Amino acid sequence: MRVLYHLGLSPVCRKVRIALKEKELECELRTENLWQRRPEFLALNPAGDVPVMIEEDGLVLSDSGAICEYLEEIAPTPALLPGDAAERAEIRRLVAWFDIKFEREVSANLVGEKILKRFVRRESPDASAIRAGKENIRHHLDYIGWLTERRIWLAGPKYSLADIAAAAHLSALDYLNDVPWDDYPDAKDWYMRMKSRPSFRPILADHIPGEPPPKHYANLDF
Repeated sequence: MRVLYHLGLSPVCRKVRIALKEKELECELRTENLWQRRPEFLALNPAGDVPVMIEEDGLVLSDSGAICEYLEEIAPTPALLPGDAAERAEIRRLVAWFDIKFEREVSANLVGEKILKRFVRRESPDASAIRAGKENIRHHLDYIGWLTERRIWLAGPKYSLADIAAAAHLSALDYLNDVPWDDYPDAKDWYMRMKSRPSFRPILADHIPGEPPPKHYANLDF
């Protein structure tokens, strides 16, 4: 069976986990404590980060974008990069928006400060970074609302990897109760559709030791 090395609150790991479930591909999850810098793991991925996926034949893949593109090649149905060249370009643009821009402006300032610093590096969170993350998320929720007013899904008429990437980041933040859903009803309606998908159920069942989620986290109607 393929193996996925991951961290529970890593948005890019969650993106790969959801994509695997959408394509009904079995995978054994193994939590990798990156701060341990295990030589065995560094031999798999010298960059020292997750996700890393190992196929049954021994093929090692790293980087969430590369893994998701690989999954699309080996299991093209259901398509997570649907449509023509222009539609796929829009999907990839939005995946990059969330995995790069949203990560830098929001996820790193909230998940990074509250979890990675406190539990991994044993450092005190930076209050100014947390404030910046809480402010920045509002601009992104506005953008999600703008997209959903004009499209059925974020990138267009079809569900895609863009929705998965966005929901993966927001799910990690929602675990920390850092998403002001009530102020952004359009984004909330879209996220409720995401939560109702079977591929999302394992994400909603996650529990991080010492950091329980808020009561609404796993509720489909919240």
